Amino acid sequence: MRSRRFESDFINAFVCEWLKKRRSLGAWLVAGGAFFTPVIMTVVRLIRHAQLPVVYADPLFWTSLWRSAWESMAIFFVPMVAILATSLVVQIEVRNNAWKQVHALPLHTATIFFAKLAVIVLMLAQFFALFVLGVWLSALLPSLLVAGVPYPAAPLPLGEFASDTALFFLDCLPIVAAQYLLSLRFNHFLAPIGIGFLAWIGALAALSWQHANFVPYAYTMLDYLNNHPEARAPVSTSGMHLFAAAWFVLFTAAGYVVFVTKANKG
Repeated sequence: MRSRRFESDFINAFVCEWLKKRRSLGAWLVAGGAFFTPVIMTVVRLIRHAQLPVVYADPLFWTSLWRSAWESMAIFFVPMVAILATSLVVQIEVRNNAWKQVHALPLHTATIFFAKLAVIVLMLAQFFALFVLGVWLSALLPSLLVAGVPYPAAPLPLGEFASDTALFFLDCLPIVAAQYLLSLRFNHFLAPIGIGFLAWIGALAALSWQHANFVPYAYTMLDYLNNHPEARAPVSTSGMHLFAAAWFVLFTAAGYVVFVTKANKG
């Protein structure tokens, strides 16, 4: 009975949090970040349309397109969207001075905490799904708009796309949990964003460090470099995904402690 009550409360809290995010720029950030690289790639292909028949006949067309699309995503857009989206969702309560009202609800603190975290994680899942859709559209649109350019002859490697996307999603979870912790700790909107961007810049600087696989903000970048021979990571990425999961659990637990023990609830 208690388990059913918790599930019901969690679902209701999640729905409320999902509706509240419409007041933020999170949805626009997710869509804009997901489609930015595919749009640029589509525009470049349309400008250089004379080369497209040869490019689209390449048996490695999808692999090449996938690698090109992920370069800017793994290094820049995934960390940026994770940092900003997390801060924006938490900022809804800070900006409206609504934390006291939230804590006054007849809900367990765990329900409130994990419902908001679930909203952030689902937003990131949307971000990755829209990006994959955008990559496919960047290949489809030139074939529809440019005469003489057929749809790519190579089979679409959906399995590779799905597995790579799932790993990149796992890679970004430590950033989400760390930013959630920071956003709950600091009421000022710029503080968690500033710390997050400093951590991201530090991760960029740490890519050549032999222990970079311990840096939670570096995993998306290391994953991309490790899987692309022309830009292979100079450090070992052994066990990196386990480290990512461990950092996510650790930061989430620390964030919950901060959420429960914070003296100023408003």
